[in-house]
Amino acid sequence: MDHLFWTILIGAATILSLVGGGHALLFKRDPRSALGWIVVCLTLPFAGPVLYWAMGVNRIHRRARQWLESGRRVAGWDRFASTPEIPRAFSLPENAIHLNELMILADRVVIAPLIEGNRLTPLVNGDAAYPEMLEAIRGSQRSVHISTYIFDADRVGRTFVDALIQAASRGVDVRLIVDSLGEKYSRPLVRGLFKGTKVKLGRFLPLRYGGYVNLRTHRKILVVDGAVAFTGGMNIGGRHMVEIPECNLPVADMHFMVEGPIVAYLQRVFLEDWYFVAKELVSAPDFFPRLEAKGAALVRSVSDGPDKEFRKLHWLIMGGVSCARKSVRIMTPYFIPDRALISSLVTAAMRGVEVTLVLPEINNLPFVHWASRAYLWEILQHGVKVYYQPPPFVHTKLFLVDDIWALIGSANLDPRSLRLNFELNLEVYDTELAATLASHFANAVSISREETLDAVDGRPMFEKIRDCIAKLFSPYL
Repeated sequence: MDHLFWTILIGAATILSLVGGGHALLFKRDPRSALGWIVVCLTLPFAGPVLYWAMGVNRIHRRARQWLESGRRVAGWDRFASTPEIPRAFSLPENAIHLNELMILADRVVIAPLIEGNRLTPLVNGDAAYPEMLEAIRGSQRSVHISTYIFDADRVGRTFVDALIQAASRGVDVRLIVDSLGEKYSRPLVRGLFKGTKVKLGRFLPLRYGGYVNLRTHRKILVVDGAVAFTGGMNIGGRHMVEIPECNLPVADMHFMVEGPIVAYLQRVFLEDWYFVAKELVSAPDFFPRLEAKGAALVRSVSDGPDKEFRKLHWLIMGGVSCARKSVRIMTPYFIPDRALISSLVTAAMRGVEVTLVLPEINNLPFVHWASRAYLWEILQHGVKVYYQPPPFVHTKLFLVDDIWALIGSANLDPRSLRLNFELNLEVYDTELAATLASHFANAVSISREETLDAVDGRPMFEKIRDCIAKLFSPYL
């Protein structure tokens, strides 16, 4: 009997190990990852396969793709028949001709076209952004559509709540999407403040419906009357008030007021998400008015997420670095690069491009800060310049190439934004906006501390060990 028991046990362990290792062999794209999981499955009976099926299988992308293919998310923009299609009748500005290959790349991986005739106005911190957003909401006549990751129920949040309720009360179509994980950053939950009002509220993936902790909407969108929009990296709450702080740890950030034909595509992204959270397809012509040219910016809406066939943002970032001739300027709160991005930055620096990375000195996520430090020596030793901005914590995301092409929006340079979250960015060709962003970037560098290779190498041993341990978990941060 004992022999039978051990035979069954060993046979089961062998089968599980072979199945787990075989799955890793067939479906893992990175050979290092595949080899690592095969070794784990074959050397740890039972425990190895369990670890692999729990942590090594990418169920997130599979689940998101199932939503898209089943129609739970709008499977194709053709269902928004009223959205205007604007043919391209322009070429890139003269100082951006060398980025033509980048435009071709974006044409092939992004559904939305590059649109001319737009204007983007940078708004620094909630001190500048919130008054403009509230004025637009209070002056709305037909619709207010707003999507955010965090919506605090503090004084600033309640000011937005009151403005949205008042707009809905006078007959404006008001729809709000708030992420069901992000809303929990504040108490009381903001959704409770809308109960009994005419505001239509949708929660993105309520946790009780399967607990998709990683599949979050990180997009920040406000579209008013289908004519003016606001987007960027800023949530809604007093934490973003910096000039007159409303909390002990204010968060600096940048938002953008968007005008011109591109607004129709931000409206489209919002309504696609609304269909997902509320099962209501909204595509009436009233939501897509005719939009006149407002400026000279060429803009493309880049919505990305785990349900997309391509890693759009990652590819655009890689394309931008590859096409750069003079400079690459990056400002991000979270820097967790993959091997491809490290190689791209190093290659650009070594061929003479000025590559500058600006990070926050104080980070609200210490583990991310530690992991980032473990990556710095590799880029510093090849000429990439790294600066740390002093407090307050800077949440701004800017990606600027040759002072003509900019990628702005909600995405950070980390696996969560580039693989797991639903994000919205805008790629912009505009000399005037790029000059403003370059000036903002230069001002940040002027007050920042430059990190050096000697300083990174000279960290105490316990810090090196701590940072490298955090780096091991960087795919999950």
